[in-house]
Amino acid sequence: MKQAVLERKTPMATILSEEAKKRGIRYFLISYVDLFGTNRAKLVPAAAIDGMVKSGAGFAGFASWLDLTPAHPDVNAVPDPDSLIQLPWKPEVGWLAADLHMGGKILPQGPRNVLKKMKQDAAEKGITLKTGVEPEFFLLDPSGTSIGDTLDTSSKPCYDQGALMRRYDVISEICDYMTALGWGPYQNDHEDGNGQFEMNWNYADALITADRTTFFKYMVRTIAEKHGLRATFMPKPFLNRTGSGCHMHMSLWNGESNLLDDPADSRGLGLSALGYHFISGLMECSDALCAITNPTVNSFKRIIAPPGLSGSTWAPNTVTYAGDNRTHMIRVPAGGRMEIRLPDNAANPYLLPAAILAAGLYGIETKGDPGEPLDIDMYRDAAKLDNVRRLPGNLLDALRALKGSEVIRAAFGPDVVDSYVKLRQREWDEYMYHLTDWERQQTLDC
Repeated sequence: MKQAVLERKTPMATILSEEAKKRGIRYFLISYVDLFGTNRAKLVPAAAIDGMVKSGAGFAGFASWLDLTPAHPDVNAVPDPDSLIQLPWKPEVGWLAADLHMGGKILPQGPRNVLKKMKQDAAEKGITLKTGVEPEFFLLDPSGTSIGDTLDTSSKPCYDQGALMRRYDVISEICDYMTALGWGPYQNDHEDGNGQFEMNWNYADALITADRTTFFKYMVRTIAEKHGLRATFMPKPFLNRTGSGCHMHMSLWNGESNLLDDPADSRGLGLSALGYHFISGLMECSDALCAITNPTVNSFKRIIAPPGLSGSTWAPNTVTYAGDNRTHMIRVPAGGRMEIRLPDNAANPYLLPAAILAAGLYGIETKGDPGEPLDIDMYRDAAKLDNVRRLPGNLLDALRALKGSEVIRAAFGPDVVDSYVKLRQREWDEYMYHLTDWERQQTLDC
């Protein structure tokens, strides 16, 4: 990793100190996410923020999902002043995304560090990735075992006005906060699963979106708890209901120029040649990407699921692309942008765009061609096609693909990939040690 990625030209401690006095901030949450995307933080009084900006808040890395041992020195989370978000519901607290260091050097496996490295690699090619995400979540009862709205029972609940308005207090409070933070929220809806919702805000630079996604998940959980509910971003909390995705919309820029836009596109999707190269990279690396875009055992219950109560899973299961067609892994809803529908909300908010960049840049470098778009219903007609690849059916296959991916290993660094695979493999092993009722029912008398 290039050491220059996280270097600061001037110390920022004075700015944060002044911001604290100006805004009435008494405490700062210095926050990072580990390799599994779990939010970790320390609460620091404003009087101590100067020292934290210089040397970081110390954490025992082994205590979170990082590939470290108890013998390693502290991981220092150095806050990024540009990421400051004042908690709208508790304005005396400021939240700061942090970059991980250890022994005075950047910690390569720090997820935010990985994304910043990939951004730098793209910048050297004259490319800036801008993203917007569609995080879906369920609002459950406090126990987390059933949806919180007992009246939400429709077999086609998507966009249900009544179910949406019964959760008006929760959704509007979160949306008001996003408005106050300047995120530009523009729509909120009840999704395709009973008890499921989605909230959208404006796209931005990939790092800004990743920071906001991290904060959004924390905010949604916090406000849900305030209203006596429990929010979950679990990919497939109910087998008979639609899973929760985190569809990512993407565009590539050079200054004010959208590099994906081409109204004269002969394939009719409004994409440039560079855009098709980018898609080619995503498709070629799709098996390895799955280990990052769909990183848990539960993730694959969304990908391989049969249709739920509503009649569709809305999740891709083949490595294909099309125009404005939601049954494919990659959708091009309009010229100049694309949507990858593969990710779910278990994905690390930083590793997700980093992996997308790694695969897409590879496609650009090799000038790959994804072939012609398939404007068919892949849920209904995929079996009629002989040359269509299916996505991995379980976490183990995805991890093996990631471990062997020369593209992602070269982009992230082999140590980062090996650390990630090692920890996720442990999760798979723990799952395999678990005996289910289904196994007993099916094989007790074999």
